[in-house]
Amino acid sequence: MTFQEIKNLDEQYVMHSYSRFPVALDRGKGATLWDAEGREYIDFTSGIGVASLGHADEGWLEAVAGQAGKLAHISNLFYTEPYAKAAAALCRRTGMANVMFGNSGAEANEAMIKLARKWSFDKYGKGRGTVITLNNSFHGRTITTLAATGQEKFHNYFFPFTEGFRYADANDIGSVEAVAGHDVCAVMVELVQGEGGVLPLDQEFVSRVAELCAKRDWLLLVDEVQTGVGRTGSLFAFQQYNIQPDAASFAKGIAGGLPFGGVMAGGKCRDVFSPGTHGTTFGGNPIAAAAACHVLDRLDGAFLAQVEEKGAYLRAQVEEMDLPCLGQTRGLGLMIGIEVKGGRTNQELAAKLIEKGLLVLTAGPGLRFLPPLTITQEEMDKGLAILREALG
Repeated sequence: MTFQEIKNLDEQYVMHSYSRFPVALDRGKGATLWDAEGREYIDFTSGIGVASLGHADEGWLEAVAGQAGKLAHISNLFYTEPYAKAAAALCRRTGMANVMFGNSGAEANEAMIKLARKWSFDKYGKGRGTVITLNNSFHGRTITTLAATGQEKFHNYFFPFTEGFRYADANDIGSVEAVAGHDVCAVMVELVQGEGGVLPLDQEFVSRVAELCAKRDWLLLVDEVQTGVGRTGSLFAFQQYNIQPDAASFAKGIAGGLPFGGVMAGGKCRDVFSPGTHGTTFGGNPIAAAAACHVLDRLDGAFLAQVEEKGAYLRAQVEEMDLPCLGQTRGLGLMIGIEVKGGRTNQELAAKLIEKGLLVLTAGPGLRFLPPLTITQEEMDKGLAILREALG
């Protein structure tokens, strides 16, 4: 189909809950994509951090096709090998106790909130279910995760929102203490605020939050939906912050392109969910779990070191360009935010770059790069050349 034919179908039959760029992508290899007309693009988005091993990775394809030929789905009423192996790999590499699988980041965060509230109910009874989150955070688009999101622009239209959330300022432990109370059960944070602008939290602040949670007997919840699975240069970002959360959510890159996510629980709350207290039809799906096993196998120490090196290279090159519309970079690993300055908006710059053949994202008021973790030197340099030419 041509781009116009695809667009016509979209306009007639698809709900317009997204503002799409005028590109219909058809196929990809590595960090390179081609549209319906055969035009080439360099991908600095990986499907918003999902295609962790790039596009059409041969090992990933073999894992997915092999499992699809054996068993596609059977439900959580029976055991299957892939989800059990994925859970074991996650726990052994993080020090967490067990895992519950779902389909998406929002669902993972919803499960983590439910886990915290049931843990508190089991121990303290009713009246202790409030979760403190941070201003400028983003935790998903369900009614509850929108309520957990600390951005006022998301708190509209869908009233009434779920109660039980209060918001504190990032990197201000006094702000966290100011909204505390006898009704609090947990603090939930993104260690790098993704949609808010790719803003890493300060190490000292995170340490103080962890200490406060231990002192007050609150759970420390870490939203690793975007920062997890190698994106920041470690398997999970909390491993760089030297903390051990009571629960951590994950999704996006875990299955390299398939819908998969979940929540890992620490020892304190490993037994909170008993049969019937939480569930999901597609959680632990064998095909997605087989893909996750392959992704986790690939993300060894040498691989993660390369993620850090690639991220440092991209940030240094962007800053050395000294483009008039771009400022400082920030982030961890291959989760990179870039300040936008001057008279043009980040949406305008993103549209210009996509027009010239470089797919990028926005976050907060800036640009965001989330390339595949497997991006090659040649692909990085091609993307940087387009950036220089388009915005210079």
